[in-house]
Amino acid sequence: MELTNPRKTNSSSLKRRRDDSAAADDDHSTAGNNGVDLSLLEAIERSHSTVETLDLKTLKKLVLSFERRLRDNIEARLKYADQPEKFADSEVELHEELQKLKVLAAGPELYPELVNLNTIPSILGLLNHDNSDIAVDVVTLLQDLTEEDVLEDNDEPARVLVDNLVENNVLELLVQNLLRLNENDPEEAAAIHTTLATLENLIEVKPQVSEIVCEKTKLLRWLLGKIKVKEFDGNKEYASEILAILLQNSTANQKRLGQMNGVDVMLQAVAMYKSKDPKSSEEEEMLENLFDCLCCLLMPLENKERFVKAEGVELMIIIMKQKKLAYGSAIRALDFAMTKYPPACERFVDVLGLKTAFSAFMGKVPVSKKHKKERFREELEERVISLLSSLFAGILRGSRRERLLSKFVENECEKIDRLLELYVRYSDRVKAEAERLDQLELDDFEMNEEEKYNRKLDSGLYTLQLVAVMLGHLVTSENSQIRGRIELLLKQHKLTKKDVSDILQEYHDNIGDLDGPEEKERVQSKIQKFISAF
Repeated sequence: MELTNPRKTNSSSLKRRRDDSAAADDDHSTAGNNGVDLSLLEAIERSHSTVETLDLKTLKKLVLSFERRLRDNIEARLKYADQPEKFADSEVELHEELQKLKVLAAGPELYPELVNLNTIPSILGLLNHDNSDIAVDVVTLLQDLTEEDVLEDNDEPARVLVDNLVENNVLELLVQNLLRLNENDPEEAAAIHTTLATLENLIEVKPQVSEIVCEKTKLLRWLLGKIKVKEFDGNKEYASEILAILLQNSTANQKRLGQMNGVDVMLQAVAMYKSKDPKSSEEEEMLENLFDCLCCLLMPLENKERFVKAEGVELMIIIMKQKKLAYGSAIRALDFAMTKYPPACERFVDVLGLKTAFSAFMGKVPVSKKHKKERFREELEERVISLLSSLFAGILRGSRRERLLSKFVENECEKIDRLLELYVRYSDRVKAEAERLDQLELDDFEMNEEEKYNRKLDSGLYTLQLVAVMLGHLVTSENSQIRGRIELLLKQHKLTKKDVSDILQEYHDNIGDLDGPEEKERVQSKIQKFISAF
């Protein structure tokens, strides 16, 4: 451990002391008989003498030794507060004891005993140590103890440890220490990465941590500050990943970040890539994380409003037009923004987004290594269908509705041809999955109706339902040209109106009441009109 930062203890004297000791060891090791180097033999002998079975006895010995060195360091610092060189040795010894505790990661089954020995408060107290190197040692120790590979198949001991860490304010202490770390120092920059990894490990074991840490600390503000920095580095990538994890399943965090100008920050961050691509796979990963964050932020209604006010709709259209790597991510963000939010749909039409959206709908996507991948193109297709479905749901009347419908008439109704092509493809896929599930039941594989329905949704039923709903909007539009084209294409594909109405009926029957019973009734009433029209 090099204690070289001027903010820390008198580190240079500490470093010299350790270097001098190492030099003395080297002199000793080469002074064997006839000039024979005995260092390797001595190292082997030392290792044999120190290896112990990791059991409760060893744990108690390690803890006792650590507590002793901790006490010595506290006493030395109090006694020689103005003479750092006099407590330098105790600092090095404390560092060595923290390193020894890392061996506990090899025995996670002993974590409950570690908690019972009441050692956690002592370890965590060092996150406030005046010497930030000692605090960094603690962060590294915590990461080792909570590593996913270590805790695998040790769920209960892991929970006991993490619960105790949280009870003893590990989150507040980790974030306080994070705020004092200096990224210009390579060691401290590495400690920032380790801190983020530790927080991720804690969330993995105890998902509630994702809300607790945002409620009790300034972590969200720190992450936003890191994302604002224009230069790319590994810690910026990791910050984007942690932020995505924090927002993923937490409405509270989504709303909290929205109130902290989070939507604006995310838009500024992704705007850097509107006309250029990331320079590395790591930077590409960060860009995907940033869009994940933006999409999560766009779930609460108030953040959709912030997105529209900040001209997020316009930015996403610009990104689509530039046809760079972020093309598909921009469509995804628009889909989230416009779902159940008519003002975003109206803005999209007003700023001439229809042309760009229908270009994507017709399969005219940019060509790059990523865009060539079949799964990418399929996801993009599903996103565009969802986006157009949101437009139909959000724009119900007026000139905007007429502009949307007119798109399906232009170029000899090519958009309707495309819609039926998609309907047939997804219909075939869902039928194949239904047959497979029937066969499984014949083979005595038990499956309830809900499970069967979810399997069909995964195979493409949801997208098929959205296509059927769009067909419903078109058929009830009172445009004879549109209606005639749909009827003609159904015959050509050997489909009947009942085929479409059956899909709509299944969709109708499975509409949930997540948005309240009134909204459920309203949507079901609309779908029923489409069923009647077919």
